[in-house]
Amino acid sequence: MNSLPTPPIPHGPAASGSGASASTPGASPTFSPLYQQIKALITQGLQAGEWKPGEMIPSEVELAGRFKVSQGTVRKAIDELAAENLLLRRQGKGTFVATHHEARAHFRFLRLMPDEGVPHQPDNKIIEVKRMRAPAEVARLLDLKSGDSVVYIKRVMSFDGTPTILEEMWLPGLLFKGLTAERLVEYKGPMYGLFESEFGTRMIRASEKIRALGADAGAAQFLGVEQGTPLLCAERVSFTYGDKAVELRRGLYLTSHHHYQNDLS
Repeated sequence: MNSLPTPPIPHGPAASGSGASASTPGASPTFSPLYQQIKALITQGLQAGEWKPGEMIPSEVELAGRFKVSQGTVRKAIDELAAENLLLRRQGKGTFVATHHEARAHFRFLRLMPDEGVPHQPDNKIIEVKRMRAPAEVARLLDLKSGDSVVYIKRVMSFDGTPTILEEMWLPGLLFKGLTAERLVEYKGPMYGLFESEFGTRMIRASEKIRALGADAGAAQFLGVEQGTPLLCAERVSFTYGDKAVELRRGLYLTSHHHYQNDLS
C-alpha cells in the first residue's frame, strides 16, 4: 500500500513540546503539543483509509522514523487515539484500527444495560426503510439542505423476546446509496459494522440528549405497553472523521428491566 505523503513536523519550539499552527495574517498564532500534531497526522491517515478498520498500523518505531519524532511522542499520540476508541492496543501483537465488528464495540453506543444478567445484543425487527426528503430539523442536525435525500429506518429491538427499544434513524442519502430493508435484515452483525464495511462510514463519536417522556399510541403499540408508560428518550447525532454528522438516531427505551449506564471519567 502506498504511504501518504508525510507533512513536515515543525522543529525548534515544537520539538520541545509545542508548535505553532498556520494562522491567517494578523491573527494570534495557536500552539499545540508535538504529540497532538502527530495524533492529527495519524488521524488523517485513518480518515484517508491508509489503514483500514481491523488492520494493524505501523509500529511506534516506524511511525517515529516516518514523522521524525521520538518514540515517546508517537506513544503519547497513540495513547490518546486508543482512549478515543480510534485505535486498539493488543498486548504482544501491536496496535490496530478499531472496528465496529469487535465485540467490545457493540456496547459503546448502546448504553441500555439489563438490571440483572450479562449485557447481550438484542434481536432486531426492521419496521420500515425508505428514502425521503429530509425534514428541516433532520437536515439541520445532519448539516444537509432541507429537502435533501435521507434514508429513514425504523426498528424494534427486543431482549429475550421482550420489545425494549423503538428506534428511528435518518442517514444522508448520498452516503448510504443502496441501503435497503433487505440488506439490513440479512446482515447479522451490528448495524454500525455494516455502515463501516459496506458504506465506508465509521462512527467515531456521538452527541446525545436524554429526556423522559410518556409513550404515545404508536410507541405503546410497538413496545407492547400502555399509552403513557414512562420511557427514556435518547436523541443522538453520530459523527465520523472531520466531525461530519452522518446519523441522527432517536431511541425510546423501556426501562422496566433495563437502565441507561454511562461510565464517566
